[in-house]
Amino acid sequence: MSVIPVEFRTAPLPAEPPHEESSHESRSALSALRLGASLYVPASRSDLGEIASGRRFPALRSMIFCTEDAVHDRDIEQALGHLAALLPTLEPGPPLRFVRPRNPLVLRRLLRMDGIERVQGFVLPKFGPQSLGDWLRVWDDGWGHALLPILETVEVFDRRQMEVLRDRLADSGLRARVLGLRIGGNDLLNLLGLRRARGATIYDTPLRGVIADLVCIFHPAGYRLSAPVFEYLDTPEVLAREVDADLQHGLIGKTAIHPLQIPMIEARYGSLPQTTKWPWPCWHRRRRRCSRCAMPSASPRPIGAGRWGSWNERGCLGLGSH
Repeated sequence: MSVIPVEFRTAPLPAEPPHEESSHESRSALSALRLGASLYVPASRSDLGEIASGRRFPALRSMIFCTEDAVHDRDIEQALGHLAALLPTLEPGPPLRFVRPRNPLVLRRLLRMDGIERVQGFVLPKFGPQSLGDWLRVWDDGWGHALLPILETVEVFDRRQMEVLRDRLADSGLRARVLGLRIGGNDLLNLLGLRRARGATIYDTPLRGVIADLVCIFHPAGYRLSAPVFEYLDTPEVLAREVDADLQHGLIGKTAIHPLQIPMIEARYGSLPQTTKWPWPCWHRRRRRCSRCAMPSASPRPIGAGRWGSWNERGCLGLGSH
């Protein structure tokens, strides 16, 4: 029996707000159903403005500017400088934009930046009952930002700890801000000393039961959960199977670690017509080399969130400078 939420099956994509809406108005009507395939974008990229404006990927529904594991320690100040320059220039309207702070101290700096009201919210890494207090101590937001905490610590394996987190969120005053909870699949597998095999979905690993527990703990309390990333670029048929399984588990939204993954994810959601043209001609030429820059058109190895920033720095698929 399908457990895909009824509203997702009957109305896959709520209408986007008009471009002229203010950021506050957009947030007030924000739904986890509108996130779709969220692209991780390293905030250290030199072309951050073009991506953020939606010009680079017009069909992209949401993006996450990352200052955490997609950015090297030595580049964090550069990344924050890029964001400080970008934020005041952002225009309201789609795509939806979020920032992933490296830690609570970086979140404090972000909240004090001019133009921070122009993003929809924040993706909080390493979120759990032990770190909740650290995030709360720096949270002085007055803009109504949404939150997307990531469940990716050892506490996730303890059902009781997740029940504690659910209850503490309700008591913290953040409950209304939580747009959804994201499941950090790769970090959780790393904690187990495992890596998924090629051809395997996340549901072919020990995390299948963990995901089911999280759904049973948080869904009845009214929380949305979004699916773990898929780290292979050259097995789109496996990605398709995984997205189908995500939906069967009631997970809405999936982070893309490379632009190549977005058409497949969105196609499984049914939010894009099959004739939609994406600016990534290499998608159907797997295992060949891009004619524009001689880079492989799909990575034969798993990659981490945001790694496309360095992998494509030479310009493959139009992401860099030709």
